[in-house]
Amino acid sequence: MVMLLNRESPYKASITREQFLFYEMRTTAKLMQEGLPDEKIVGQIAADNLFQYPTEKSVKRIANACIRRLRAMNDDNLIQAIAVQPTAVAKQICLYAMMKHSRLVWDFMLTVIGEKYRLRDTSFGKIDLNIYFLRLQEQDDSVATWSDTTITKLKQVLTKILVENEYLDNFKSDHLNPIWLSPILENAIRSNHDNAALPAFNCFS
Repeated sequence: MVMLLNRESPYKASITREQFLFYEMRTTAKLMQEGLPDEKIVGQIAADNLFQYPTEKSVKRIANACIRRLRAMNDDNLIQAIAVQPTAVAKQICLYAMMKHSRLVWDFMLTVIGEKYRLRDTSFGKIDLNIYFLRLQEQDDSVATWSDTTITKLKQVLTKILVENEYLDNFKSDHLNPIWLSPILENAIRSNHDNAALPAFNCFS
């Protein structure tokens, strides 16, 4: 029964292994820009060990994760932007890709971070992460079965995402910084009718 629940749940704990991966996402996006099929991209990343990982298995797993994330945006222009735009812009688009691929990240960025910006509440701390996961565990039978170790790791990964995208200055920061949405990403979100994502980037217009 638990396996069935896990299959049906939209929430996956895979970001404990597949974290923000900016360098890997950018590398993969550049190869996608060359028009290679997905299996060739994975093969080239593995053959040249472009991620500098210790095992071919881990390289292939992360390469496939990057491809799934990039494809989840359903927008070739955004994939190109990750490949060529300045780091800050490309990182923001990578965050959007992660949101599109992971319901866990999507809900966190909207129900916690987006809501903070909407209320002009810049406070942020462990309590916000604790409440988010408690709420998920109450709502979803699958999440309720996750171990404390998994939940702790997920909290660390989500905090790290916020630091890498400058929502937080560091892991100990207790307030959110103002965020400005890149026009490239904003235009893509609007043209793809995905406006629900905008609050995660402090955009309410």
